[in-house]
Amino acid sequence: MRRIKTILERESSDPNQSRWVFKAIVSKTRRSKSFEGYGDANPSNVSSIVRGSEMRVAETRAVNRALRRAYGIGLCSVEELGSQAFSADPHPTNKHVVPQTGNGANGQPSLRDKLCLLIRRYELDPTLVKRYAADFCGTETLCDASRDLVEVFVSTISEEAANNRAALVCKLNSYNQPEEVRP
Repeated sequence: MRRIKTILERESSDPNQSRWVFKAIVSKTRRSKSFEGYGDANPSNVSSIVRGSEMRVAETRAVNRALRRAYGIGLCSVEELGSQAFSADPHPTNKHVVPQTGNGANGQPSLRDKLCLLIRRYELDPTLVKRYAADFCGTETLCDASRDLVEVFVSTISEEAANNRAALVCKLNSYNQPEEVRP
């Protein structure tokens, strides 16, 4: 990496509203073409965890986009997955369908990524979510479940978390009981 330059887009930014827009320019070598990326952030499109840091988030988004263009990376960052990653619709439209490979190809999140995002977004215990998933899918472990069952589980837990997180946490806590030891 030769150079990364960021520029605050003053005309598009509004510090009083915590709205920031940055442009990033990435040059891989002295003679290579430059790649640009824009990033914006405001209180409505950042996580509550980073609220108050919108300026830094906007700059980071710009740099990430410019780097992805420079290196031909088609994947988006977690924050850019947006509400589609948390869709409760068990029958998404084609533009949000996760590829059959499930590996996040074409910039779409894999089922694993969607589940990880849900766990982070709703601050759920990952171990309990795995136990719930295995029980939901009727398998010993989540790895043993079919892709179709896991898709239904991700949609179900997304809907449960969005509708009533407290009830979901109670349900998850029921999976915290120690296994019975049989002689």
